[in-house]
Amino acid sequence: MFDLHVHSSPCVFPRLGDDAETVAWYEDAGFTGCVLKGHVEPTAGRARAAGAGRRVSVHGAVVMNSAVGGLNPGAAEAALELGARVVWMPTLDARAHQEAGLPHPRVRGVTYATPPVDSTSEAAILSICALVAEADAVLATGHLGGDEIAWLVPRARAAGVRRLLLTHPSFIVPGLDAAATRAATEQGAVAEVTAYQLIHQPGMTAARLAAFIREVGPERCILSSDAGQRNSPRPPEALVQLVDALAVEGLDRRLLEAMASELPERLVTL
Repeated sequence: MFDLHVHSSPCVFPRLGDDAETVAWYEDAGFTGCVLKGHVEPTAGRARAAGAGRRVSVHGAVVMNSAVGGLNPGAAEAALELGARVVWMPTLDARAHQEAGLPHPRVRGVTYATPPVDSTSEAAILSICALVAEADAVLATGHLGGDEIAWLVPRARAAGVRRLLLTHPSFIVPGLDAAATRAATEQGAVAEVTAYQLIHQPGMTAARLAAFIREVGPERCILSSDAGQRNSPRPPEALVQLVDALAVEGLDRRLLEAMASELPERLVTL
């Protein structure tokens, strides 16, 4: 299996394990790889250090939050040159995240949005898209809102982005339904469903996630853990639990295992 969305320490939120511990858990569980995500710190260097001498491949990323200057092409370019494989749009500092009242460790009043919410960010976002396309990396939508994602997806594709991930579209943010998600996947994006949703999202159930996957199309979805919180299972265990729960709801286990292994690995790796 391959987990393209995992959190480890150091982080502004308490985490279950540090980079080395987290990678060891994946190796012990027989995973082929993972992507370390840090909300405020690029993780390319951390991934290289944590993956040294390991049988599991460890990839880094960068999130366009205020700690790296927000929607900052320079930060994206540096991270990609250092080997980052995923560039996430803003998460904690996304305007949609803060308007939804989701947890935020700092209160600074800094938020970021794309058009049509904030037209002034267009040039920076298109520059980031061009850099991601040049590196053949993954552009992930982060915690943008639905209207922002609808704006971003076609423009990212027009800029040459081949690997485009809708970050947990059925989570509180962006709160997309299956029809809107499928419309984005029909433009070449892939939709993520996470163990975090099953464990922590209010009102979310395995049945609802399974219905969402069926309507979007399993071939257009990937599974990840988005785990690492102290009140979650170890990330590899969380992802396995998600697969098991969805299989109980009648989804084909072979498809589910592909959604948690070769499909995300193919999305991330060159």
